Amino acid sequence: MSHLPEVWLARHGETAWSRTGRHTGRTDVPLEPEGEAQAARLAARLHGLEFAEVWTSPRERARRTAEIAGFGARAQVVEDLAEWNYGEFEGLRRAEIEGFALGWDVFKDGAPGGESAEEAAARADRVVARLRAVSGDVLVFGHGHFLRTLGARWIELPVSFASRLLLSTASVSVLGYEHGPRDPAIKLWNDVHHLTEETP
Repeated sequence: MSHLPEVWLARHGETAWSRTGRHTGRTDVPLEPEGEAQAARLAARLHGLEFAEVWTSPRERARRTAEIAGFGARAQVVEDLAEWNYGEFEGLRRAEIEGFALGWDVFKDGAPGGESAEEAAARADRVVARLRAVSGDVLVFGHGHFLRTLGARWIELPVSFASRLLLSTASVSVLGYEHGPRDPAIKLWNDVHHLTEETP
């Protein structure tokens, strides 16, 4: 059987807000030094792989991760890959949100003044449609919550399923198929072994 196309997902490296659990949607927070080191590890992880296209979120933290990982010159900005719009919850930690919205789950409840789950799902579906139209593998640099949403929609599950798909900074995941286009599958999820291996 010929190679079935794959979508490789790379979450951006660590920022001050991701390290402290602050919801980072539209705020353009730069990578921390640790995040840049993680992006360099991504470069080693992705070395030698060939991609028909490379896409990135418009946010600086994703674009900078792509650059350090060696794909900056090829990375095409795709607006739909931006992180969720958290609206009134932008910059808040989960504990702070729980203080007035007990049991809140962005993948079910959306964000007041920001995106609803349905809006994020529609955005992910647009990305999925574009990905499936590419002949060859695609590398995507993006964000935690939106890449989780993309993973759920890739396998045709509700956005609420994304709450079960944890995703670490600078992780690698792979979306693909089992037998063909009718069988979308998650082939690899939240791989971080490249961040813990000893430097060669």
